[in-house]
Amino acid sequence: MIKTRIKEYRARYDMSQEDLAKKVGVRRETIGFLEKGKYNPSLVLAWRIAKLFNATIEELFMVEE
Repeated sequence: MIKTRIKEYRARYDMSQEDLAKKVGVRRETIGFLEKGKYNPSLVLAWRIAKLFNATIEELFMVEE
């Protein structure tokens, strides 16, 4: 299972799910599913989100067994 810190980073950047979705080229629902752990992002999407927040993929996404 993948846990994310996307919601935390969105708050830091004062960004809504819709704002983030538009900037990385996905639907708002996708961001919601990512934040709830119901969707695993592609490597490209994870990279786009990390780049936008000036973070590493490892800072945003953690794998829990």
